[in-house]
Amino acid sequence: MHLTSLWNFNKEQLQAYINRALELKKESKGGLRHTTLQGKTIALVFEKPSTRTRVSFEAAMYGMGGQVIYLPGRDTQLARNEPLKDMARVMSGYVDGMVIRTYGQEIVDELSQYATVPVINALTDLHHPCQILSDIMTVIEKKGPIEDVHVSWVGDGNNMANSWIEAASIMEFALTLACPEGYDPDPEILKRAQDKAVKPITVVRDPNRAVATADVINVDVWASMGHEGQEEERLQVFQPYQVNTTLLSKAKNDTIVLHCLPAHRDEEITDEVLEGRQCVAFEQAENKLHIHKAILEHHLRN
Repeated sequence: MHLTSLWNFNKEQLQAYINRALELKKESKGGLRHTTLQGKTIALVFEKPSTRTRVSFEAAMYGMGGQVIYLPGRDTQLARNEPLKDMARVMSGYVDGMVIRTYGQEIVDELSQYATVPVINALTDLHHPCQILSDIMTVIEKKGPIEDVHVSWVGDGNNMANSWIEAASIMEFALTLACPEGYDPDPEILKRAQDKAVKPITVVRDPNRAVATADVINVDVWASMGHEGQEEERLQVFQPYQVNTTLLSKAKNDTIVLHCLPAHRDEEITDEVLEGRQCVAFEQAENKLHIHKAILEHHLRN
């Protein structure tokens, strides 16, 4: 089974990833190591550069006894327009799974259609499912059952926002997104999620309104890979959405702040907030290792 977006999973399946990641983290802290992926090999096909995602997937695989082949997009035949269906079938004969980080969701979808080994989406412009699973793991660690938590997203309605919307509809928690006009989440994903959701999923313009009842405030950079040339425009548009001490003062005293990193300090989040007591960004980053272990273990062993 592939992990191309969260839509393909139900609440129990997503909770199972997180429960296993929490278990693996606890065991790792206690010095216990697993070798359940010994003899397995994955290919990391990364058309977009990465630090945390690459290292955490590699560390997860090596830590469980497996092997990794890292393939930057420019070094594969993808850069020379090899058909994706050909690559999927050839790679399936070499490795036990493919982790891909790329631009178009259609690339991941086509690979998964033809691959006979699991394909795991490590980021596209539309979805970022693995990141959201590790973020929810962090929320559960800090705030308890996700159904009891109100999550707020402040900033661009990007791939992270889309996957938070999917997660809210599946895992039954309230979600408010504060996005500037013209930078909303994907409308099809939003409608599908709102039609299915048990708790409200709402898009507002005012970040103060979004954080007022939030248990979790989530923020990302204003200009990601693929937004080259838009940086100045985005700096102007998103300035009212900066997560700073003034905005944070509108939230509850025990509200936590997430940032998937890397952060542009004093742009989307101030240095003071990122280093403050309510920010858990570095624990959030560590949890990528444990959720990736859980994902690889599940998909490569099944």
